[in-house]
Amino acid sequence: MRQVSLSLARPRLRRVRPVLRFVASVMMVSGVLLIADATVTLLWQEPVSAYVADKNQGTLKKAFFDPPERVIHRRPLKGDAIAKIMIPSIGVSKYVVEGTDVDSLRKGPGHYPETPLPGEPGTTAIAGHRTTYGAPFRHIDEVQRGEPVVIDMPDGRFVYRVQRTKVVDDQDLSVLDRVGYQRLVLSACHPLYSAAQRIIVFARLVRREAPRVRRG
Repeated sequence: MRQVSLSLARPRLRRVRPVLRFVASVMMVSGVLLIADATVTLLWQEPVSAYVADKNQGTLKKAFFDPPERVIHRRPLKGDAIAKIMIPSIGVSKYVVEGTDVDSLRKGPGHYPETPLPGEPGTTAIAGHRTTYGAPFRHIDEVQRGEPVVIDMPDGRFVYRVQRTKVVDDQDLSVLDRVGYQRLVLSACHPLYSAAQRIIVFARLVRREAPRVRRG
């Protein structure tokens, strides 16, 4: 009786083994892909959202060089491409969108609508991601005092010099306070992979230059 049972079981095992091997292979490949994704995210940025952000940056670039009248006259709406920000010391060259909501920051660095635009009196604020959606501000903690931050807009180029950096609570709005000069603050989550705090770069406007943007 036992021999009969074993004889019946052997064909079933032969049929099941290829399925088990296939499932094991899928699990191994999935594990490798997950590890690779985690490694890329740790060393660089999250790859899928980076692809999305790159496409969105292309759209912003086209809009920036052919802006609507409201952008030219400094009355942008949420989602408008309003500027290009360059931080040479950390290799940043990104187009800035109006707005800091979730959808806006998926496109690139975003200007806080409640703050003045670059070149206007007060404190201008721009936020950006550090690990996802292109991670434009990933290395913002490496910016040093005296280094330039350049912002191109349709009506001029605005050159700022970094004053200092500071880590603050995520609810600290004092960084947006008005000061006696035209100031720029750059904001990003801190530390990496956490939204518990914000790292802030403070910069002061040192000069305004003629526009470099050739509208087409």
